[in-house]
Amino acid sequence: MDPVVVGLDIGTTQVRSLIAELSERGELEVTGVGRAVSPGLRRGVVINIDATLEAVREAIEHAEMMAGREVEDVFTGIAGTHIEGINSKGVVAVSPKGKERKVSQEDIVRVLDAAKALGLPMDREILHAIPQEYKVDEQDHIKDPLNILGVRLEADVHIITGSVTASQNLIKCVQRAGYDVHGLFLEALAAGKAVLTEDEKDLGVVHIDIGGGTTDVVVYLGGAPYLTGAIPIGASQVTSDLSIMLETPFEAAERLKRQSGCCFLPLVEDEEVIIPGVGGRPPLATSRAEVVHIIQARMTEIYELILEKIQKKGYLPHVGGGVVLTGGGALLEGASELAMEVFGKPARVGYPMGVKGLPPEFETPEFATAVGLLLFGKEVLLEEGVRPLSQRRSSWFSSIGQWLKNFFE
Repeated sequence: MDPVVVGLDIGTTQVRSLIAELSERGELEVTGVGRAVSPGLRRGVVINIDATLEAVREAIEHAEMMAGREVEDVFTGIAGTHIEGINSKGVVAVSPKGKERKVSQEDIVRVLDAAKALGLPMDREILHAIPQEYKVDEQDHIKDPLNILGVRLEADVHIITGSVTASQNLIKCVQRAGYDVHGLFLEALAAGKAVLTEDEKDLGVVHIDIGGGTTDVVVYLGGAPYLTGAIPIGASQVTSDLSIMLETPFEAAERLKRQSGCCFLPLVEDEEVIIPGVGGRPPLATSRAEVVHIIQARMTEIYELILEKIQKKGYLPHVGGGVVLTGGGALLEGASELAMEVFGKPARVGYPMGVKGLPPEFETPEFATAVGLLLFGKEVLLEEGVRPLSQRRSSWFSSIGQWLKNFFE
């Protein structure tokens, strides 16, 4: 029986799980899909462990029933406003090898370790350390320095850090639901893995993942991330605005957003929409333009906050690949058109790639993170030689770190 990979996306509004079989040719075929309402998170952080673990269990059990097999461990994602990306530099002397100094794998490990020596507070930890480029003596812009002759090795590295408590609570939820965590990845990286092309990352691209409680951003330049962050506003805030402004329950506002919502006024014609009544009050009619005006204002704020982060770093002129949107918020009509107007760059909605067998109704930006977790999980298993589960229980942090180093070089 082929080994399985499980991608578990624990979002603020929904938990999504995918089970895929890994063939001998290294191809992933999705055999199970599950999802459940996620009431135990706020802005990407667990605030109710019991509610979260029940949602995790429900989502995975649905996927297991569809796949016809049980699973034991998962690759899951982490997100939230506690995530922070830092660009760091490491410098070491190349160790002599006989009569010559040639960069070895040990030198690369040492220079990455030097870049990770940040002196973080006790409540923070390094989630990922991703090489951007290397420099050997005066030769720069090197992607793989192995075996290059030189005396001095430098590395520019993007360090992604997060809250120790947030990751521990997330792992605890999965474990108490009855599953082991084989790997923990930043959700925005996973979504980017599923939707971004290598050309886009090389040219420079802004990837925006609009979730329920937060919006995450990763800026890639020259194939590697240079900016990682999040803002505490997501698609749920759009629904909340509609609920408040139109004086209708949150659930009714969510239906209205999905059925008549748009975030770019030039795309809609002025037509009438019905707002359900509350407490025996008869339904009210309003114009669709009014609904769009409310949605567009909040979506514009989200984009402008992200734009401000990018402009502070001076990265926008180097973004030749444009803007790519994922997450539930990307499903709003006009999301890419509004992004083009705000950023002044081409924009598109990202749909997950790289797996077979995903039912068409799940080939959406909402499942980009779950698909990306499958792809990351596949690489980890291949790195480990796809050993039996009983032989793969230890030190998944180190295996993920080694894989990320190899992947991004």
